[in-house]
Amino acid sequence: MAVHSINVNKTDINSAIYDFPEMPIDIMGLFFFAYRDFVRDADALLEMQGFGRAHHRVIYFVNLRPGMTVADLLDILRITKQSLARVLRQLIDSGYVAQRHGETDRRQRLLFPTEKGRDFFEVLSATQARRIDSAFASLPEQSRENVKRFFAEMTERSDHQLLKTLRLSDSSS
Repeated sequence: MAVHSINVNKTDINSAIYDFPEMPIDIMGLFFFAYRDFVRDADALLEMQGFGRAHHRVIYFVNLRPGMTVADLLDILRITKQSLARVLRQLIDSGYVAQRHGETDRRQRLLFPTEKGRDFFEVLSATQARRIDSAFASLPEQSRENVKRFFAEMTERSDHQLLKTLRLSDSSS
């Protein structure tokens, strides 16, 4: 079977979806490949611990906001209590996360990274930070703010205040 090489430009790619010629197929594809590569190294490290991406998300946010409540984490991740309970139990039992009762409300469950959890967060984040830094190195100086704004704009409006609270965005949108 002969394979023919065809030069395809952005217009050709976007017009491949006949009902939606304005669809940004190029951006969607780039987003897919960037995300795939962004998580690849972290996925390998997580797998060595018997963890997956859900564990990574919990480790990330618990390190980002030590002392956050389980309820806040559920709001951020938008997952069920049952899904979080399994992942959180594994992280606690493995010594990556500590859970404590709230000082004023004993019903609150506060989450803190352990030293082991902070170390693992640093290792996971270092691989991803290198990829991000490498990508920005070849771009104009204002690119970082433009990318942050792009991602903030892709986020649900109802989460924009949360992005600010987490210091992930300073966008006023």
